[in-house]
Amino acid sequence: MDDALERADPDCLTPAEEAELLRGAPWRRLVVLGDSIAAGVREPRAGYRDLCFADRLAAALAEGRLADGRRAPRDQPHRSRHLDSRHVDPQHLDVQYLNLGVPWARLTDVRDGQLPAALRFEPDLALVVAGGNDTLRPDYDPEQSWRELLEIALPLADRGALVVTIGLFDLARSGLLSPRTAATMAGLFDRLDAITAAVAAQVGGLHVDTHHHPRAADPAIFASDRVHANAAGHAIASAAIIRALTAHRPADDARPSMPGRG
Repeated sequence: MDDALERADPDCLTPAEEAELLRGAPWRRLVVLGDSIAAGVREPRAGYRDLCFADRLAAALAEGRLADGRRAPRDQPHRSRHLDSRHVDPQHLDVQYLNLGVPWARLTDVRDGQLPAALRFEPDLALVVAGGNDTLRPDYDPEQSWRELLEIALPLADRGALVVTIGLFDLARSGLLSPRTAATMAGLFDRLDAITAAVAAQVGGLHVDTHHHPRAADPAIFASDRVHANAAGHAIASAAIIRALTAHRPADDARPSMPGRG
């Protein structure tokens, strides 16, 4: 697998760095809810591993537990490098992973169609990536989106999961869209980011602010459809999530930050 650019990218993490940052992390049951971004829709990019951010996180959690001696011995089958995007087999990994993301899902689709399965899974870590499809509709109502997102996040938090919301990359300021479209989209998605951050705070969760990441508007991280990220974008998002989770851990449990590369 050609990952030379990824390994040299200071905004990415190598598998070894991911495992070290998450060594001893408490999370064992990861669920992902949302739309096509949650589902991992992407475009390959030469020099980067073709894995979505959620698969990367699940693998890193599993490797972190292995590094900390909290996993089954290595003589058991090991699949964390090639994860099924739907789940990780609990017979083979100490971390279980369920990805419920569906392309084009709106917040009501996530609440009504994905949340029940997520709650049955009994997660201790829940990533919610949704709201973008609602934002682009002519009848978009920010207050309604806030309520619907809260109706997704609150039951997960009440069941003991750390709810993580993730900001969307800043496509509007990438230069890939027409000025008129970009101007409209910038305001809408800035508002969406504020809503998702507020909901995460309201339920005691964590918002990963990739909307304001230094690379958020880099045209090189987007797919040719000008909607989704490519593999480089997913690598950058995964690294941001892992770093945020590491910083969020209690002081007596957190691992030190990895030195920068570049």
